Amino acid sequence: MSKLQVVTQAEPPEKPLSNDSGRETIFAGADEAMDSLCEVNAACLEREIVWFSKVLDLRIKLYFKQDTELEAIGQIPAPDLSQDSSPYALWVKQHLSLNEERLLLVMALIPHIRPQVFDTFFIRNSHFERPYTEFGGKPGAVHQGFLPTCETAAFVLVGESLVDRFRIAAYFEGKHPFIAHNVIKLTPPNAGEPFFSGSFSLEAEFLNEFTTGVSQKPDYTSQFPAKLITSPLAWEDLVLSAEVMDEIDKIKAWIIHCDHLLLDWGLAKSLKPGYRSLFYGPPGTGKTLTATLIGAELGLDVYRIDLSAMVSKYIGETEKNLANLFDQAQSKRWILFFDEADALFGTRSQGGGANERHSNQQIAYLLQRIEDFPGIIILASNLRANIDDAFSRRFQSLIYFPMPDAQQRHRLWLNMLNGHYQDDKPNQLQSIAEKYPLSGGAIANVVRYGAICAVQTGHKIIGFQDLISGIAKELRKEGKTL
Repeated sequence: MSKLQVVTQAEPPEKPLSNDSGRETIFAGADEAMDSLCEVNAACLEREIVWFSKVLDLRIKLYFKQDTELEAIGQIPAPDLSQDSSPYALWVKQHLSLNEERLLLVMALIPHIRPQVFDTFFIRNSHFERPYTEFGGKPGAVHQGFLPTCETAAFVLVGESLVDRFRIAAYFEGKHPFIAHNVIKLTPPNAGEPFFSGSFSLEAEFLNEFTTGVSQKPDYTSQFPAKLITSPLAWEDLVLSAEVMDEIDKIKAWIIHCDHLLLDWGLAKSLKPGYRSLFYGPPGTGKTLTATLIGAELGLDVYRIDLSAMVSKYIGETEKNLANLFDQAQSKRWILFFDEADALFGTRSQGGGANERHSNQQIAYLLQRIEDFPGIIILASNLRANIDDAFSRRFQSLIYFPMPDAQQRHRLWLNMLNGHYQDDKPNQLQSIAEKYPLSGGAIANVVRYGAICAVQTGHKIIGFQDLISGIAKELRKEGKTL
């Protein structure tokens, strides 16, 4: 894979390059790098498709007892990947050991990159004027090509051998890398239909990685109601007490050392791999930012769950939405962040009505999924009392985010004003910090208001009176006055 290069001229230009020109040069280099990676991926996948096409042709001939020089698909050599550095080849070499598995992965790719390869399966049984049952497959809603099912995979890989058919069922089970790493997604068959009638497809993340080389992160959809959250801030911008930071350090220590503790220390017999924490305290005290910074420091993506899209009034829908979310996150290095968690993790009621029973069923299901989840889950709530005790017992840490004291508020004011404020009289900002017990989020709102006032009046710094007016606006939100 070629590295990103910025092309420079042999002689300096008469005029310095503008910022736009510099960006265009960098983007051009990035495009060249991506094009080169696409070429490497395409060359690798082209060889894989040629190999699969030969396997499919031989399988068809063997099935219909046509003349052929070969007796088994295993006699067709697979392309050599030993010197191939494409993302597809690297993943195959790391996770797969059998050519059967590799053929199955190619089958999941084909509908996306060369769908006509499967046109062979459109031949019909002349005796019954219908498709061959053993070919499996299903039509798409819009896609005109053939979409493979597990039955299709069984036909291509093992033909009519019952023993081998039973064996390859393991490729679709949770412990196999296809499922454990969320590479292949299984769509279960309809109720009462055979297991092999379920379809399989390549997850979008790996489709992008194996083709363009860019592993795109999942974005908010109805099937994935979560949003990747980031922040330009750093730990020095977050003002927390020493007690809170000590608890945060323990979360980070577990993330860093969990494999060592579970495997090398042998604690996997008694401890589960996941970690669950509840952040609770008044709004604006840094709960969301803390979760975001933990992820940024340790290289973990933090996804904030949209509970409004998760909870449904229809029986069974909430559990289905939760199952889909946890299944997608199962093998990822993610932090799942449930903000305003009261809506989903609230205290169970004692009533006997249908709504109460339905709600309690949701909470019971959520308890089970959270306890079994091997990753990091952080809940945020304004009040600890709003969270069901059954959840609290399953948390490894309950961290209280208090309102900042006067000294912490002064640091917050200084950080957020970033040098764009000057006292009219000595220690005015210090007196503001001591007099008004605002959270970090409220201080940010005041600074925003003050900055707007400053630019409206043509000033380059925020005035004391602008801050006082902004504080008055924040206090009015809470029904208070200066």
